Amino acid sequence: MKLAEALLIRAEMKTKINNIHGRLNDNSKVQEGEKPVENPYTLIEELNNVSDEMARLIKNINYTNCVTIENGVSLTDMIAEKDVLQKKISVLKSFLTNASSLVNRYSNKEIKILSTVDVAELQKKIDAMSKNLRELDMNIQRINWTVDLIEK
Repeated sequence: MKLAEALLIRAEMKTKINNIHGRLNDNSKVQEGEKPVENPYTLIEELNNVSDEMARLIKNINYTNCVTIENGVSLTDMIAEKDVLQKKISVLKSFLTNASSLVNRYSNKEIKILSTVDVAELQKKIDAMSKNLRELDMNIQRINWTVDLIEK
């Protein structure tokens, strides 16, 4: 199985656990004399089974990410770099939105509000970081579809 396939299965398992969570909540209480639609103990057993399988899969994904090296960099390090770059871009985009928004003045006598940064220059830097992020993400995706999952 390719690493990308394992990642898709992990996502399906997460969805399944969320589904079980909802079903458990739906069957947590019943009116006196009634029975739940689904047996909560059966659902808990299903939750345990899916959770155990998911933990095993995540361990294999993490191990594969650690030992997969491309150009001297592990896949784990690439993912960390991607996550941090995404967050940094998000923060800077939010800041740039605030810095570039116009403040309406009702007359020339009101205080003029100015941006504290060169908006165009910062936008160019964000664009360059976004390009790096896209390239990094494409590289990670390519690796995910070419590397086999290593099962421990």
